Amino acid sequence: MIWENDYARLALLELLSRGSLKRRRTQCEAYDALAELSWTRATGRRDEIGVVEERRTELAGLIDRVWPAWRDVLADLVAAGLPPTPDGYGRLLDMERAASLPDLPDRINRRTAASLIAPNSKASITETRRSALGGTDTSHDGAIRLRPPAGLWARTANGALNLSEIATVLGEVSIPERALLDGLAFEGAIRAVLLVENLGAWRDLSPPPGWLLAHVPGWDTATVGHFLDRVDDVPVVHFGDLDPNGVRIMLHLRKRSPNLKWFLPEFWFELVDVCGLPTRWPEDLDLDFAPAPVRALAARGLWLEQERIVLDPRMADALEAVLADEPPA
Repeated sequence: MIWENDYARLALLELLSRGSLKRRRTQCEAYDALAELSWTRATGRRDEIGVVEERRTELAGLIDRVWPAWRDVLADLVAAGLPPTPDGYGRLLDMERAASLPDLPDRINRRTAASLIAPNSKASITETRRSALGGTDTSHDGAIRLRPPAGLWARTANGALNLSEIATVLGEVSIPERALLDGLAFEGAIRAVLLVENLGAWRDLSPPPGWLLAHVPGWDTATVGHFLDRVDDVPVVHFGDLDPNGVRIMLHLRKRSPNLKWFLPEFWFELVDVCGLPTRWPEDLDLDFAPAPVRALAARGLWLEQERIVLDPRMADALEAVLADEPPA
């Protein structure tokens, strides 16, 4: 039934309380249904109908049946100085949720926050909604998987751990976002950081001594940003697929870390004729910053996957060569 929808019932409320109703995308079905009734009339304004005063009783009877609490809702809207529209009603609900918040810790997950201050845990947290949290911060609570070099420690207010010893036992370590937000510091020598897009390449690559390998999958880079804050005095290199999405990820990461270097060993491009895979490179993709071999690859409609060269014996020397290059402008 159409009137079970909040937006539709709000259309009834606005028409009854204001005497007119504008057509909105979220209420178009209710608007069209009301426009066909003899209770309404055209107002002369585009996409607006008005109530026929002689038929107001029928309209009131309908809203009484489908939304018995409408008088209380209208009173709350008027008291809050809000209009009887979807936006006004949404703001009223936000205010009611904010007023009933429990005591909050210093930090909560953004989904937990949204479930308390928004319609559901997947809803966006607007600035207005965020203000209801007061001094409580929100976090994505991601984690970044690392392969640390020998002698690397992590220190927080709760103590210190030898990350390289943990990796010797487990093969890797995982650093949660909250630890980074709470001031985790790395102690020990890090010659360079290598951000690796694909899991297999990150796990199977043998890095030069002193390199810290971080798995950076796709676009979810919130935790990676906090990680980069902790290694801002170390050269950072990105190694990803040579395809349109890989270029976009590189551009995205470079906005976060302007001196990010791009790992593009010459021997990789020697494999184009043998290992190049067909793909479509969008015309609007910015390749002005890319070296000539990457632009040539795009011109041929091909891409290269990073896994193909991970075990190549020339990898270590190629990575060392990247550190000798000047940082990009």
